Amino acid sequence: MAVRVMIIDKQPLFRAGVRQALAEQPDFEIIEANPGDNLTSIIEESLPDTILLDIEFPSLNGLKVGRNLVQRYPSTKLIILTPEINNEELFEAIRIGAAAYVDKNATTHELESMIRRVSRGEYPINESLLATPKVAEHVLKQFQEMVAMGMAVESITAPLTNRETQILRYVADGNSNKKIAQILSISEQTIKNHISSILRKLNANDRAHAVVLAIRRGFISVNENPS
Repeated sequence: MAVRVMIIDKQPLFRAGVRQALAEQPDFEIIEANPGDNLTSIIEESLPDTILLDIEFPSLNGLKVGRNLVQRYPSTKLIILTPEINNEELFEAIRIGAAAYVDKNATTHELESMIRRVSRGEYPINESLLATPKVAEHVLKQFQEMVAMGMAVESITAPLTNRETQILRYVADGNSNKKIAQILSISEQTIKNHISSILRKLNANDRAHAVVLAIRRGFISVNENPS
């Protein structure tokens, strides 16, 4: 199936360059848009799977646009493009729910790989978080402060897919990987792959830790039916 990729950037030459580079992939369908265009109309007409968003106009406004896109089109994955990687911007990109945060100087191969990973439901931005201790500490501190103030905590980690949520519910009920595989009629190795993805997304140490984190953040309920 074709992967529809929308490029939102204020520079026509950059958009054209990305289009030309990605057009070499036969399964990529490329759509261009200027930040000043009617993005809602273009997105609803083209229904992109992934959006590449330049946030340099200026960055804070760009992040606001990104947040609106994530909230309005949850099934469309957002990749933030930035002219310069910095911790504060990475933190905000994580908060708004971006799937990835990429330097605009990335190679064609790197961008293509990122798009494919995101289209599969992965959130490479979590790897950026784990590789940046200062940002991870900032995220944890904010979460703790919000809890202490009794505020509703917005999820600032990547959301789980429907299948991952289902598997985590079975884990919460005490089922082994083998048992879950039998229930869902899929291989035990597939279950292990999903568990690994869950641990990575929740930054959990093990299965039990993942269940606790998921319950605290409202991803699953202790009384919820796994199916």
